[in-house]
Amino acid sequence: MNDDSYTGPILEIENLSISFFTRAGEIPAVMDFSCVVQPGEAMGLVGESGCGKSTVALGVMQDLGKNGAIVGGSIKFKGRDLGKMSQEELRQIRGSEIAMIYQEPMASLNPAMKIGKQLAEVPMIHGGMKEEEALALARQVIEDVRLPDPDRMLRSYPHQLSGGQQQRIVIAMALMSKPALLILDEPTTALDVTVEAGVVDLVKDLGEKYGTSMLFISHNLGLVLDVCDRLCVMYSGEAVETGSIKDVFDKMQHPYTQGLFRSIPLPGADKNARPLIAIPGNFPLPHERPQGCNFGPRCDYFEEGRCNVGEIPMFEVEGDDRHGSRCLRFTEIDWTAQPEAVTNDGKSEPGDVVLKVTNLKKYYEVAANAMFGGGEKRVVKANETLDFVARESETLAIVGESGCGKSTLAKVLLGLETATSGEALLGNTDIGNTEIERRDKRTVADVQMVFQNPFDTLNPSHTIGNQIIRVLEKFGIGDNPKDREERMLQLLDLVKLPRAFAERKPRQLSGGQKQRIGIARAFAGTPKVVVADEPVSALDVSVQAAVTQLLTEIQLENRTTMLFISHDLSIVRYLADRVMVMYLGHVVEMGTTEQVFSPPYHPYTEALLSAVPIADTRVVKKRIVLDGDIPSAMNPPSGCPFQTRCMHKSSVPGNLCETEVPPMRDLESGHQVKCHLAQEMLDKMEPVIQIHAAE
Repeated sequence: MNDDSYTGPILEIENLSISFFTRAGEIPAVMDFSCVVQPGEAMGLVGESGCGKSTVALGVMQDLGKNGAIVGGSIKFKGRDLGKMSQEELRQIRGSEIAMIYQEPMASLNPAMKIGKQLAEVPMIHGGMKEEEALALARQVIEDVRLPDPDRMLRSYPHQLSGGQQQRIVIAMALMSKPALLILDEPTTALDVTVEAGVVDLVKDLGEKYGTSMLFISHNLGLVLDVCDRLCVMYSGEAVETGSIKDVFDKMQHPYTQGLFRSIPLPGADKNARPLIAIPGNFPLPHERPQGCNFGPRCDYFEEGRCNVGEIPMFEVEGDDRHGSRCLRFTEIDWTAQPEAVTNDGKSEPGDVVLKVTNLKKYYEVAANAMFGGGEKRVVKANETLDFVARESETLAIVGESGCGKSTLAKVLLGLETATSGEALLGNTDIGNTEIERRDKRTVADVQMVFQNPFDTLNPSHTIGNQIIRVLEKFGIGDNPKDREERMLQLLDLVKLPRAFAERKPRQLSGGQKQRIGIARAFAGTPKVVVADEPVSALDVSVQAAVTQLLTEIQLENRTTMLFISHDLSIVRYLADRVMVMYLGHVVEMGTTEQVFSPPYHPYTEALLSAVPIADTRVVKKRIVLDGDIPSAMNPPSGCPFQTRCMHKSSVPGNLCETEVPPMRDLESGHQVKCHLAQEMLDKMEPVIQIHAAE
């Protein structure tokens, strides 16, 4: 089916409009969208949730369901209009010439079928290949996606693989028929950063090897910079800016693109000296779009009577490579002007120690055959001898990949679990061995949590006001209902939400608004310690900036201690005063943010820093891609927990790394590293992230 003689654009989308038809009538999801993808080119589609990125991808796949329809424009693949093809022709093209990789790998895999059989099906169905040849090709593609032990992989079921391995299998499946166009819809969102770095490298290499064109959908500008040649920024169903990566990143010509860059923590941002600037207002719902420019109500450069009249076309930016902007004023705006200096006044110095954790261990006993309860007992060492302190008004970031023990530590501090040994002192009270039912009201109020997914923590059938008042009642705050009502309204003021929201139910709020309610509840009892578990990772970037700023301001006002759990090192660098890096239950490095982000590093920290996508063309990074997946906490490696993936292991004499857990070493004023590397090796380490002046 692949036609190698074709030399024109692989994908041409022209003035595309897609609507969904519901009981409420027609809802336009994408309007007047155009883009061209040339052979071998990677095009990034960037924007916040609901902007129409995935709808464009489903339009290309001609898979808009019963309610969706293309109501204007065309999508051409290799010069042929996809909208005019029969179902049979589309079936031939899908999977063989156009392949799609989704965010959640398990949605694309059959849980009851071995990997080898699933991969072999693709060329057998699309290319009429014999089973034996198809299996040989499957083995070859598994090697191409850098999975270990291809024969074992072919014999495995999907559930026997880690998330990163499943995503590689899905990529292998998409590449089996060497498609001309590969659509990737947020393919790494569910993966850890080091695994993400490996998958991104893989996608780039395979794109070059097979000459595949790509449509890469993401909300992460750093990833798009790593993977793509060109990008298209979308806002509320429209393309607002498009061009080469360099033109859009370094010479942006649309206020929304500028707003996106100002709301992400790039190198140089500082929570006190140079805080992030959130985009004001909220994303419009499809039936509430304004007249004229969709971005108008949130734009700093809005001009009444000009920006809100009539349709706004895409204008060409002269002198650049196919660079366009959907802004009437783009030639009048001084894009080099720095934003007005915003600073957080009164940077507070950390005070006395509020939380002291000493030799804390948390082990779980599980049956080897947990599903049926049979077999011998195995011990999972979730936290291994943790030692740290957190001071008043300080933000201590806890960083590491899934399974490193971050959330287990949070559960122990909150009293949802108790420590196996060691202690966690809040003032003079040992909270590590006291479950929440046995804690007094004050202790419960003193340690609060802001969760990753705010929706899961709110009761859908109660109003926001009632839910906050219930927390105040539980903590015994306020002498009577009137007092509590007033305190609830003050908490809404604190998180910058209108007081009218007290009457609303959770479903009437956006994700960012729900997270603000989560923060209001956490701060209701004026806690001493707030554990924030990935509090912004489920939010769009402009909302992230606002919520991050809010947390900083409230912490400053209340002098709260914050334990900020995250895998996003960009936001950690921006927010944290000190950083604790965890791997397989161990603390492997600890120090001030400055110390942890500058050499010498623990080899794991070095790999983490190298894996973080940074949306800045001036940044040059040392590329370190770790081999293999994180070992299981049920069966950890002997000796140093990181030795199975460490690129410096050969520099340590003998087999010390494999036999002995390294001691925690003091490098300088509070900077500690758990590593066997000799001091001269650590001294020779070079920075992973360097900023070169723009050319």
